[in-house]
Amino acid sequence: MKNILLKEVEEEVTALLSDLIRINTTNPPGNETEAAKYLAETLEKEGFICEVLEFAPGRGNIITRIKGTGEKPSLLLLSHLDVVAVNPKEWSVDPFSGLVKDGFVWGRGAMDMKSMTAMEVMVMKLLKRNKVNLKGDLILAATADEEKGGEAGAGWLVRNHPEKIKADYVINEGGGQAIPIDSKNVFTIQTAEKGILWFKVKAKGTPGHGSVPGVADNAILRINKVVEKLGNHRAEIKLVPTVKQFLSVMAEENTLIKQALTLLLQNPEKGDQILDMLAKKDKAMAEELRAMLRMTITPTMIHGGVKENIIPSECEAVFDCRILPGRSTVEALNEIKNMLKDADLEKLEFDIIQANEPSESPIDTPLYKLIIDVLREFEPKASVAPILLTGGTDSRYFRKIGATCYGFQPTLSDIPYGEMLKMIHGIDERISIQNLVFGTSILYRVIERFLT
Repeated sequence: MKNILLKEVEEEVTALLSDLIRINTTNPPGNETEAAKYLAETLEKEGFICEVLEFAPGRGNIITRIKGTGEKPSLLLLSHLDVVAVNPKEWSVDPFSGLVKDGFVWGRGAMDMKSMTAMEVMVMKLLKRNKVNLKGDLILAATADEEKGGEAGAGWLVRNHPEKIKADYVINEGGGQAIPIDSKNVFTIQTAEKGILWFKVKAKGTPGHGSVPGVADNAILRINKVVEKLGNHRAEIKLVPTVKQFLSVMAEENTLIKQALTLLLQNPEKGDQILDMLAKKDKAMAEELRAMLRMTITPTMIHGGVKENIIPSECEAVFDCRILPGRSTVEALNEIKNMLKDADLEKLEFDIIQANEPSESPIDTPLYKLIIDVLREFEPKASVAPILLTGGTDSRYFRKIGATCYGFQPTLSDIPYGEMLKMIHGIDERISIQNLVFGTSILYRVIERFLT
């Protein structure tokens, strides 16, 4: 039997999201306390006891809970309040207006991830209003700083207030997006994410006059070798369990790419040739898959030089390296240094900006199975696949302390799938009101059934 969408929440969840978008929490500087206090006010009206914990002035995290009887596992509904920077000139609307038009809520954070915050808050309110007696604790945490690594948010809470947020299971961002195939949807559940290694390489040289290049040792030329080597490197392909399962489901469902994905599963070493062919049909899908198959190293910043006519003695480049589950950041850095042996390694300095290990959660759990059951009640023809996120989320902090974490924000592709992916950190970010209702309805059913 098809479950009924909670149409009655439409106005309230839309207003919640719109209000959250209007609070500018661009990180840096963050300013999450204002958003945390707004949520505390709306929840306290319903009888919730909320805590706003600040890492530093303005860097607030909100936590509240519904106490269970302890007969079932505990569950944390996690989200982050900060958003990435935006160039308003590129947008067709004011990115911090929270404008509601054409059936969508527009603004920075609409997809990533204030919509999830609004849905999770709505679920908490509904459970309380409906006087649902929970057998496990349900915790809500909306945190600071995820977009800069979470050290002022989830990371800080886990280290300093574990008793307030520790749970057996976590539902967070990173999955739930429907991939439309033929006349049905394949919904993803994020069960793994790559590790992060952000590092800086500083190249040393000898300064000199720009008019006599042969006398100096130009640090720009040295860093150029480093950027060339690392930027063009294609690491060895490795199929981790989540990706294997994802490819198997996609091959089963998508006749257009079935042959390519089956070949990929059988011959991972030929992955690039197979994906090059696939890219001719669907570039976005091919490149997303390529990043799931290997460690990637991307140059993202470069700085050097002091004056037009001085050959610089220093030049530095910053790299964003993402590592597959099963490997450590230390192993990755050793591999990178090994690759740069012919770029005068002794004249290179390495500085780690941030390092987070990759993580993966199992799929053979009661919560994972329940998510599939509930999705199929709403969408009888739907399939579900676990997915490896190439970016990072705050789930890694909770996997580290033993929680099973799933990225799951149920979202229909009512805009073409490729366009939706581009909107995250992109231009004209928006989410449909239909998706706010759909996501709230599914999350509510999952949580109600899991904890009663």
